[in-house]
Amino acid sequence: MTKLSEELTWRGFVNQTTFSDIADVDEPRTFYWGVDPSADSMHIGNLAPAMMIRQFLDHGHKAILLVGGATGMIGDPDGKKQERDLISLEEVTRNKEAIAAQYKTIFAGKDFEIVDNYDWFKGVNYLDFLREVGKNAPMTQMLDRDFIKSRIGEGGEGISYAEFSYALIQGYDFLHLYREKGASLQLSGADQWGNCITGVQLIRRLEASEAHIFTTPLIVNKSTGRKFGKTEEGAVWLDPAKTSPYKFYQFWLNVDDETAEDLVKIYTLLDRETVEALIARHRENPSARELQRALASEVTELVHGKERCESVERVTSVLFGGADFSSLSDDDIDELAGEIPIATLGQSVIEVLTSTGVVASNGEARRLIASGGVSVNGEKIADDQTIEAVSLVKKGKNAFVLVR
Repeated sequence: MTKLSEELTWRGFVNQTTFSDIADVDEPRTFYWGVDPSADSMHIGNLAPAMMIRQFLDHGHKAILLVGGATGMIGDPDGKKQERDLISLEEVTRNKEAIAAQYKTIFAGKDFEIVDNYDWFKGVNYLDFLREVGKNAPMTQMLDRDFIKSRIGEGGEGISYAEFSYALIQGYDFLHLYREKGASLQLSGADQWGNCITGVQLIRRLEASEAHIFTTPLIVNKSTGRKFGKTEEGAVWLDPAKTSPYKFYQFWLNVDDETAEDLVKIYTLLDRETVEALIARHRENPSARELQRALASEVTELVHGKERCESVERVTSVLFGGADFSSLSDDDIDELAGEIPIATLGQSVIEVLTSTGVVASNGEARRLIASGGVSVNGEKIADDQTIEAVSLVKKGKNAFVLVR
C-alpha cells in the first residue's frame, strides 16, 4: 500500500504542517476535523478536506469529527470583512444535525466518532477559561493575523470581542480533545491555520506535550483564479434540497479541462493508475470529456448515492447525449421535472413552447417547427401536434420542456 505521505502529496493535499518531515503523518494517530454549523449543509469547499480525511482513515488513523455547536454560536471571522450575523440556537441545533448526517454519508463504512464542542463548553466557567486559556494565548500573535489587521486597521469594519476570541475557543477544542480523546493532530483547510496554531500552543504550554496540524490547500479554479466551489447561483451544496443532484452532477461535468485534472485526484477515491490513465486519454481526446464524466460520476455517487447518480446520468444522456426518452424511469422523470420547464398534457407543441416561455410567440414556434428546430422525444417534427403522453420537447440544443 502507498504510504500516506506519498498519497497526500500526489493528490495535492499538502499545504502547511507543523511536522518537520511530512513522512511523520505515516504514523497512525488520533486526529480531529471540525465544521461549524453556520449553514444546514456542507458545500464542496468542505468536501475537499473531507476527502483528505478519507485518506487518513484508509491509512489507519483514528478520526474524531466535530460539529461546532459552540463555535457556531459565534462564527469564524477569518476571511470575513465584516461582523457575522448571529444565528439562533434553533438554527445551530438544526444545522448540527444536518452536518452530522452528512458526515455519516461521506464516511460511510469507516470508523469515526462525532463530537459537539457545545457539550464541553456549556459547563465552562468564564473566569476559569480566562485563567487557563486566556493567560496562555499571546495577544501579539492574534493581532498579527492578516484578517485582524484588516478589520481593525484604517477603513476596516472593526471586530467584536466575541469574534476576536473565536481562535481561543477552537484552540480549547484541541486541548480538550487531546486530554479526553488523545487527539494529537488537527486536520483542516488552509484558511484555518491560524486558529489551529492556538490549540498547538495551548497543548504545549499546559500539557508540556506536542501536537500537530496538517492543512490542505484551498481549491482554486485554474481558469478563473477564483476560489473553487461557487457558481453564479452561489455555493455548490451537498444537501440535495439546496443543490439538486442533477445540478451537482452538471457542475462537475462542466469543469474546465485543466482544473479537472487536479480535481479528479482530490475529490475521488480512484487509484493512481486509474486516474493517470484517465488523464492520458483525456489529453488525447479532450472533447470526449471522459475525465469530467468520471469526476462527476464519482463525486455524485459519494454524496448522493449510486441510484441517484445513475438517475442523473440517464437524464443527462437524454438531454445532451441523444439517449431515448423512453429509457427514463418515473423517478428519472421526477428528477428531470425539477430542472426544466413543465407543461401539461393535451396541449399542442406550439402551446407548450409559448406557455413555458421557451419562445416568445406562436409565429416563432411555427417557424422553428417548419425549419426542423423542434423535436419531440428525439424526433424532429415538421408540423404542430398535440401531445397526449409524457414527452420531452426540445428546441435547438439546450432548451427543453417536460410535458406530463
